[in-house]
Amino acid sequence: MSDSLRIAFYAPLKPLGHPHPSGDLVIGTGLYEFLQGRGHCLESISQFRSRWIYWKPWHWLQFLRARSRSLQSCNRLGADLWLTYHSYYKAPDLLGPDCSRRLGLPYTIFQGIYSTKRRKRWHTWAGFVLNRRALLAADHVFTNRKEDFVNLGRIVPEESLTYVVPGILPEQFSFDARFRKQLRQEWDITEGVVVLTAAMFRPGVKSEGLSWVIRSCGELFSQNVPLYLVIAGEGKEERHLRQMADSCLPGRVRFLGKVAREEMYRFYSAGDLFVFPGIRESLGMVFLEAQSCGLPVVAFADGGVPEVVEDGVCGYLVPPFDAREFNEAIVRLLADQVLRKRMGAAASSCVRSKHDLESNYRVVEEILLGLVERQNPKRHRA
Repeated sequence: MSDSLRIAFYAPLKPLGHPHPSGDLVIGTGLYEFLQGRGHCLESISQFRSRWIYWKPWHWLQFLRARSRSLQSCNRLGADLWLTYHSYYKAPDLLGPDCSRRLGLPYTIFQGIYSTKRRKRWHTWAGFVLNRRALLAADHVFTNRKEDFVNLGRIVPEESLTYVVPGILPEQFSFDARFRKQLRQEWDITEGVVVLTAAMFRPGVKSEGLSWVIRSCGELFSQNVPLYLVIAGEGKEERHLRQMADSCLPGRVRFLGKVAREEMYRFYSAGDLFVFPGIRESLGMVFLEAQSCGLPVVAFADGGVPEVVEDGVCGYLVPPFDAREFNEAIVRLLADQVLRKRMGAAASSCVRSKHDLESNYRVVEEILLGLVERQNPKRHRA
């Protein structure tokens, strides 16, 4: 076991423990808990949120206070290194570059994003400049998206940039036959196949994706495909989605509300396949979770989804917004139990072999240790 580090951890977009769940929060929490589990001492150094701060000048006083407190907290912690989770044009890291420079700490970013088109638009130009400043100041940048890895390579030196395969803890998402039987009884489903989907009912691409699933399942049921749709999630668009379900798929949709992440494996265990388009999805941790529980996936070949779902092996990825291909992929899996089981088994195996967080994040730990060792050669490894 290597020496433990004292790490100042900061998430400018959404602090850990934020009440609104998201894939972004899941990844940040997973990184924090992994490093903690490896024996390192982490402190969430500030709750300051920089989202759209350049359009909120009244928040700059809060920033100055947050910087002062962060410096004090780092000194109290005796921090060896600063680690920022997620910096991009909407929420650039303002604290990390300044605090690290003043304290002489290695400065690192996990999930840095660089998009040059943001400098061409007046309302995002300032965010682009501030985020670029953070990326240029970083001693190392990690990303879990291949597209971002390519874009970051424009300004981050090759030796200071690392792609980390996205992952989860597979043991937290394993099939459980007990809950398959129990939940289907609770949902009053005794026949037919069960399509699962899950997302926050937020305006925008999340609710648009859920609407797409509801319409597709409604079209298939009208063609005598015996299915039920079960939806996990909550949010502002719930009334609209319920009205759509009543219209498109009356009596065949179950709304569960918010399901705690630690209980999602039960939800996945009760289904036959997982369907969600993933419109402009950054990664989509739900795809990894569902596959880990043995569910094949139907989604769009869009955003980061192809990085976590192997098309034709673990499910089907179709061209974005191609309704015919999307419906045909669902029907193919609904009609063939052997195919569902084969793809579900392949999906579960793929998550365990390629997307195990414990294995994939070891490279992050090694690089962080190396940065601190180079800065302080007197440190040693046990």
